[in-house]
Amino acid sequence: MHWTLTLEDPISLVVDETPDYYEILQISPNAEPETVHRVYRLLAPRFHPDNAETGNEGRFLMLVEAYRVLGDPQERAKYDVRHLGLKKARWRLLSSNAQASDDFEAEQLIRLTVLELLYTRRRTELESPGLPLLDLEALTGRAREHLEFTVWYLTQKKYVTRSDNSMLVITADGVEYLEKTFQEATHRRRLNAGPTGVRV
Repeated sequence: MHWTLTLEDPISLVVDETPDYYEILQISPNAEPETVHRVYRLLAPRFHPDNAETGNEGRFLMLVEAYRVLGDPQERAKYDVRHLGLKKARWRLLSSNAQASDDFEAEQLIRLTVLELLYTRRRTELESPGLPLLDLEALTGRAREHLEFTVWYLTQKKYVTRSDNSMLVITADGVEYLEKTFQEATHRRRLNAGPTGVRV
């Protein structure tokens, strides 16, 4: 599953036909094969339906499918091509996008984009949870001079902090804000949906 930014909802959950197997296994796309095997062996018993405390059949089946693909070098190589394309499309916010024609709305969207990038980085790279401004510039498609204002705001709100080596890292407040915003957007979509789940 992938998040994408819209004006109607600050964050909308878009389900692509190809799941993000790296997120399912909670690993980095750069994870070594040994890490894939180790994490699967750790998570599979936890979510196995026979586990009375933490079993979850749906989650277990997703884990099995993710491991089937990422645990096979050839399947993983084919998947990585598509995954990279999805990742680039998800993060790049084009200035010509009609949805972001208003400066205020565009700034709100880029703040959420930066927070989600740092959120994902923190979850998947525990030993190196930060991103440099240069990487954020490339991933968001925003010029450095525009991102400086965004970073200033997020640091003033204590959603983001700078590490000793100037990396930008999301804080606990930033995680809570992003998850709360996502939950509110999901709730609004449900209210606006008809009985069949189609927006009215």
